Amino acid sequence: RYVNGHAKKHYEDAQIPMTNHKKTEKQEKVQHTVCMDCSSYSTYCYRCDDFVVNDTKMGLVQKVREHLQNLENSAFTSDRHRKRKLLENSSLNSKLLKVNGSTTAVCATGLRNLGNTCFMNAILQSLSNIQQFCCYFKELPAVELRNGKTAGRRTYHTRSQGDNNVSLVEEFRKTLCALWQGSQTAFSPESLFYVVWKIMPNFRGYQQQDAHEFMRYLLDHLHLELQGGFNGVSRSVILQENSNLSASNKCCINGASTVVTAIFGGILQNEVNCLICGTESRKFDPFLDLSLDIPSQFRNKRTKNQENGPMCTLRDCLRSFTDLEELDETELYMCHKCKKKQKSTKKFWIQKLPKVLCLHLKRFHWTAYLRNKVDTYVEFPLRGLDMKCYLLEPENSGPESCLYDLAAVVVHHGSGVGSGHYTAYAAHEGRWFHFNDSTVTLTDEETVVKAKAYILFYVERQAKSGSDKL
Repeated sequence: RYVNGHAKKHYEDAQIPMTNHKKTEKQEKVQHTVCMDCSSYSTYCYRCDDFVVNDTKMGLVQKVREHLQNLENSAFTSDRHRKRKLLENSSLNSKLLKVNGSTTAVCATGLRNLGNTCFMNAILQSLSNIQQFCCYFKELPAVELRNGKTAGRRTYHTRSQGDNNVSLVEEFRKTLCALWQGSQTAFSPESLFYVVWKIMPNFRGYQQQDAHEFMRYLLDHLHLELQGGFNGVSRSVILQENSNLSASNKCCINGASTVVTAIFGGILQNEVNCLICGTESRKFDPFLDLSLDIPSQFRNKRTKNQENGPMCTLRDCLRSFTDLEELDETELYMCHKCKKKQKSTKKFWIQKLPKVLCLHLKRFHWTAYLRNKVDTYVEFPLRGLDMKCYLLEPENSGPESCLYDLAAVVVHHGSGVGSGHYTAYAAHEGRWFHFNDSTVTLTDEETVVKAKAYILFYVERQAKSGSDKL
């Protein structure tokens, strides 16, 4: 269904041109060409743009499902035998690597592209390599979405289930559990993508989407669902019991704290000064990530080796974000003392740093007619990103608490936000991997630092390990 619009092409080819305005009931039924997903066994109608709930009087849809399941079961038995023989012969196993002279298995699992879903795959692979965040979800108890007669049977996605019977947390948990277990080379996140369609209408269809926008929607919806629990089970209880995420580290966004805010949540102080009377206004804003502009003077410098001026660094982007800035005429500040809009200055301070610092480089900018990409190379450190100078009260921070090490990088390849391709680099147990949908390859630090980063995930350093600084 997803690959190159294959099933949709069959639907289009099956359309009968209707010359007569009066369509008979029989002709009307012919138009509802449906397809069945051979993995989830859900049936989908392109004309209705929805999953099919009902069956024929003869129960033909269920018969096809049972037939496919029998085929799958028999194939599974023979496939398991074939895989066992393959693993016995290490020379045939492409997932074995030589590391420090000894042979070791690469247990990384790719994510299949379901039709321009590389934006989702890159974010999922990045989040799966943020250890504390990933482990929390993997340790959650499984949620049974059905009970009674249908309990234990495979779920078929149907319209009758409604939005109330899908769980983003549960599908996210199952996807994370499928990664890094080494049982398969690639996992198909169909069930998660179905839930994304259900609860995030912006991401319906098969157009390329913005990975950063998807990440924000994903984290926001995970946060909301974790607060409310599912089927009466509150996941926030587990958060409270987890000693690694103590109350002092929590940052509340839209209600109670969850693992999302405990890991990614920080607090900004927004300071605005009226240039006429000097009145100062302060506001505290929680954040899950920081969106940084690439300074205009660097926007023509595309590669690391170009010699037209100094190299743009992550520190330049952070300084541009936190430096004192005079607001232009379109952003006049409503001064409560002057009782009217006045010219003012604005400055950001970070009041509280998160455990995982997510930095989004604003590579896409709207011009008069289209959205352009800033293709500038931005130099970023793999270790020792020092955030102390951006803190409101640096004297209250420990020597190691402001240092961050890189965990993952999302890269956008191509020229536009609605086109191109997303991949991710991530560190796992001291080794770097490149995640390109179904393909996962071992890579090195030299390759990672050359990447034109779009989203960077930095993890707070826990112990002293060198003195590299940005």
